[in-house]
Amino acid sequence: MGISISVAQILIIVAIIALFVWPYSRIFRKAGFSPWLGLLMVIPLVNIAMTFFLAFATWPALGPKQ
Repeated sequence: MGISISVAQILIIVAIIALFVWPYSRIFRKAGFSPWLGLLMVIPLVNIAMTFFLAFATWPALGPKQ
């Protein structure tokens, strides 16, 4: 009695992950960071840490603080 997942279920999971990662990738890119950091947002607890990172880090896109 194994667990079986259909192709449709896999496609739905991939679509949900893509819809979750895409906006964060754009946010990271606009802030001046690598858009690949958006992939970290699907990892539980890491997404909370990355939200704090975005909130308190100096954004390279804004330049140095004066």
